[in-house]
Amino acid sequence: MRVLVVEDERVLADAVAVGLRREAMAVDVVYDGDTALEHTAVNDYDVVVLDRDLPGTHGDDVARTLVNESYNGRILMLTASGGVQDKVEGLTIGADDYLAKPFAFAELIARVRALSRRSAPPLPPVLERHDITLDPANHRVYRGDREISLTPKEFAVLQVLMRAQGIVVSAEGLLEKAWDENADPFTNVVRVTVMTLRKKLGDPPVIQTVPGAGYRL
Repeated sequence: MRVLVVEDERVLADAVAVGLRREAMAVDVVYDGDTALEHTAVNDYDVVVLDRDLPGTHGDDVARTLVNESYNGRILMLTASGGVQDKVEGLTIGADDYLAKPFAFAELIARVRALSRRSAPPLPPVLERHDITLDPANHRVYRGDREISLTPKEFAVLQVLMRAQGIVVSAEGLLEKAWDENADPFTNVVRVTVMTLRKKLGDPPVIQTVPGAGYRL
C-alpha cells in the first residue's frame, strides 16, 4: 500500500509517516498543497492523508482537483477542524473519510486500511495462497501452522505478491508499491528483499522469478 501524507506541521507529518511505515506501508510526505499536487500527478497513491489548512494550494482545493481529475486514490482529511459542519464540508468537497485532530493512531491506521480496501478490487481481509496466510490487520504471516517473522518491507512485498493472485509483478511494480519515493530504482533492494523473503518462507519455494518480467507467488 502506498500513502501520501500532506501535512504542514512537520513533526506531526513525519511522526505519522514513521507509524504508517511500521505497518508495512510505503509513505511519501509533503508539507504544502502545491507539492501534493505535483506528487499525485506522477504517482499512484492508494490513500492521500490530507490536512485542510495547508500553505500554497489549500487542502480543500487539493481535494477538489483530485476529484475533478478522477484520481483513483482515496482521500482521508486529517485536520483540527473537527466540527460537524467542517466534516460535512470536507466530505462534500470530495474526501472519502474525515478524522479530526487530536486522534488515536490506531484509528488512523484502521481508517487508512479501510480506504485502501475501497480503492482496490475486493479481496478477503486475510489473504491465502498455497499454504501461505497473510493477515494485514494483525501483521502476521503463517506458512501452514508456522508463524513467520518478517520485516515491514518483506511483509509489504509478500502482500503485493499475494494481492496479485498469481499475476507477475515487475521489480518496478514492487518498488512502487512497497517503497517510498526515496528508494533508488537502480539498487538491488527488490532482489535482496525477495531473496530474504524466500529464505524465511522456506521450502518448497513459493516465489517464482520470471526472467525479464518480475516475480509471482
